[in-house]
Amino acid sequence: MAPVTGSPLPPVAGGTPRGPGPRAAAVLVFGSSAAVLVVEIVALRLLAPYLGLTLETSTTVIGIALTAIAFGSWLGGRVADRVDPRRLIGPALGLSGVVVALTPAVLRTTAEWAPAMLLLIASLTILVPGALLSAVTPIVTKLRLTSLAETGTVVGRLSGVGTVGAIAGTVLTGFVLVSRLPVSGILIGLGALLVAGSALVEWRTRRWSGTPALALVVVAGGLATTVAPGGCDAETRYHCARVVADPDRDSGRTLVLDGLRHSYVDLDDPTFLEFTYVRALAAVVDAAFPGGEPLAAHHLGGGGLTFPRYLAATRPGTRSLVSEIDGGVVRIDRDRLGLAPEAGIDVRVEDGRLGLRRMDAGSRDLVVGDAFGGVSVPWHLTTVEAMTDVRRVLREDGLYVANLIDHGGLAFARAEAATLGETFAHVALAGDPADLGLDPSAAPEGGNLVLLASGRPVDLRAAQEALDARRTGWRIVTGDDLTSWIGDARPLTDDHAPVDQLLQPRSSRSGR
Repeated sequence: MAPVTGSPLPPVAGGTPRGPGPRAAAVLVFGSSAAVLVVEIVALRLLAPYLGLTLETSTTVIGIALTAIAFGSWLGGRVADRVDPRRLIGPALGLSGVVVALTPAVLRTTAEWAPAMLLLIASLTILVPGALLSAVTPIVTKLRLTSLAETGTVVGRLSGVGTVGAIAGTVLTGFVLVSRLPVSGILIGLGALLVAGSALVEWRTRRWSGTPALALVVVAGGLATTVAPGGCDAETRYHCARVVADPDRDSGRTLVLDGLRHSYVDLDDPTFLEFTYVRALAAVVDAAFPGGEPLAAHHLGGGGLTFPRYLAATRPGTRSLVSEIDGGVVRIDRDRLGLAPEAGIDVRVEDGRLGLRRMDAGSRDLVVGDAFGGVSVPWHLTTVEAMTDVRRVLREDGLYVANLIDHGGLAFARAEAATLGETFAHVALAGDPADLGLDPSAAPEGGNLVLLASGRPVDLRAAQEALDARRTGWRIVTGDDLTSWIGDARPLTDDHAPVDQLLQPRSSRSGR
C-alpha cells in the first residue's frame, strides 16, 4: 500500500476552528513548560527549612517533577483524544495556578502543624500543577495538527518550544527571581499569571467557567501566606534567614538559617563564644599560635562571622578573608549583626572552593572550614583535591581547622579524617569523649567535631589544656587512637564523595 500523504485530520465537531494559531500555541507551550521548572526550583527552596538542602531532598523534588511531566504528558494526550481539546487548556492553567499560589501557605502550615504529612503534601503541590501544566503541550499539539503530512513538523516544533521554555524557566528562576523576590512572592505571582492566562484562553473561546472563583482563591492564598507560620526576616538566595535576640543577654544575637542556629554573635563582646564548637576552634587555634600574634586567615563559610570577629578582637592586626556564598547573609552581617568595615574582615561573596583556587600559595597561617548547607558540609569542600588546595594555601607551619557535624556511626566524620590524613602529615580530632570512643560507658550521640591538620606537629597537650580551660568537655585524639577511630573509612575524592549518604542527621533540627 502506498504511503498516505496530505490526508486531513478529522475536524472538530461543528466545523469550528481547531484551536490557537501558531504563535498562541507556542506561547502556551513555552509558558506552561517554563512554569513547571519554576515550581520545581522554588519548591526546593521552600522545603529546605524543613527537610534540609541535601542530595536526597533535591533528588526527591526532581523525581516528583519528572513524574508530573511524564504523567501530565500522557494524560493530556489521552484526554485530548476523547474530549474537545479547547475545553481543557483554560481549566489546566487555572487549576494549576490556584495550587501554585496556595503552595507557600499550605506547606508552611503543614510543616508547623502536621510535619508527618509534609512530604505527602509537598509531593502533591508539585505533582498536581506539574501534571496539569505538562498536559498543555499534547493538548495544544492536538489542536495544531491539521494534516498527517505535517505531524512531524508540528510535534517537533512544539516539543522544541517546550524545551526552550523549560530552559528559560530554569535560568530565570536561578539567576533572577530567587535573588530578587521571596519564594512566596514568586509562587503567588506565577499562580496569578496562570489564572490570568486561563481567563484569556476562556475569553477567546467565549467560556467563563470558573476564572473569577479561581482568582479569588489566588488572592486568598496570598493573604494566607502573610499569616502562615515559618516566616523569615529575609529570604536570601540560599536561605530563609532570621536574627533572634537572646533573652538572657542584651547584646546576644543568633543567626538562624533554614531553621538551624548557625551563629551566635555578641554585638558588644566578640570574645564571648556561645557555641561549644566555636570555643573548641578558639582553643586549638590559640594553642597552635603564640598569644596575641596577628594571623593571616582564610575562612571557608562565614555565617555570622563569629570566629573572624574573635580573631580580630584577640589578635589585633589579624587579616581574615572570608568566602561566603550567600550575599544575603553578608548583608545581614552588616545590617543586623554589627559588622564594621574596619574590623579587618574582608568578605567575598563566592564559592569556597573557587576562593581557595584564587589564593596565593603559602599566603595563610590559618584556614578555617565552617561552610554548611543545612547540616552538611558542601561535598566539594571535603575531598582530597580540596584539601590539597588548602595545603597549598597554608604556610609551612600553617594550620587547618574544620567544623563537622555527624551523628550515628559518624561515617562522614571518619571519612573526612581519613581524607585529611591523605594530605597532611599531622591530623588530630577533638570532640565529645563518647563520640571519640574514649568513654566505653556512653554510646556516641554525634554532633559537632573539630578536625585539625598541619604540616608540623601541633602541641596537643596545650590544645587539650585550652579545651579544658574553655569548659568544652571535649577530648583530643591523634596517632594510633585516631587511626583506630577512622577504621576502614575511605578518603573522599572529587570522583567519589557521597557526603549526603554518609551523614546521619540528628532527629531534631533545632541547631548546630
